[in-house]
Amino acid sequence: MSDEKEIKLPIDTSLGKLPQKTKGSIIPVECKTMEEIRRHQLERLAAGFRMFSHFGYDEGIAGHITLRDPEYPHYFWVNPFGMHFGQICISDLILVDREGNIVQGEDKMLNTAAFAIHSRLHEARSDVNAAAHSHSMYGKSFSTLGRLLEPITQDSCAFYEDHVLFDEYTGVVLETDEGDRIAEALGDKRAAILKNHGLLTTGESVDAALWAFLSMDRCCQSQLLAEAAGQMERISDDVAKLTKTQVGTEMAMWASFQPLYDLMLEKDDSFLN
Repeated sequence: MSDEKEIKLPIDTSLGKLPQKTKGSIIPVECKTMEEIRRHQLERLAAGFRMFSHFGYDEGIAGHITLRDPEYPHYFWVNPFGMHFGQICISDLILVDREGNIVQGEDKMLNTAAFAIHSRLHEARSDVNAAAHSHSMYGKSFSTLGRLLEPITQDSCAFYEDHVLFDEYTGVVLETDEGDRIAEALGDKRAAILKNHGLLTTGESVDAALWAFLSMDRCCQSQLLAEAAGQMERISDDVAKLTKTQVGTEMAMWASFQPLYDLMLEKDDSFLN
């Protein structure tokens, strides 16, 4: 094993050593050391799994959220295989290198599909620091239509010209070459509808990737309801483009996640352990 793979990253569980976000504040926390940056980001990642559980995005052993390590960019953090989203804490997260070796958390199993998809996304996109995928009810239902979201609401404008359709479903993703195809299809976009599968969202921050997933799933629900009710009124391209600059930016999505983080803290802050 190389020296690089023998690195053990300290995960300080002492909250007192970190700058704390005031409840209701959407001002980014200032971290002064790499350890503080990593801890802060892992808190958001762990909260994301609790959020997925809260909104019912769990589906057995399916689903994964990853976070690129801020110090070692070829490593990423991910949930362990077979653990319910509602039980995941920071101490349960595992750190994986670009070859799929577990650098930290060797007592846990790596989800093969998570590595096959996310490792290739992180490799292809240096700006993608986080990615989220799960088999949410409305996301997977909408994915069977083989179409993109239409700009029919303010919220759906966030994804206007910023998501793609990946229509090559071949079964459970177990090989990195399919991860490469997903990454190629995604290009420079934020999100993908994986046909007959579900949704995939990305972000420069895990906060933005998480909010994008929740919002995209709701947009799928909204369009399914609208189409079932009758004729949809589509927002014009010009207005959709303008609205995207207002609600679809990285900062806008980051800010939208902050109230959810507060909710997860108030609901059950055990994810910080």
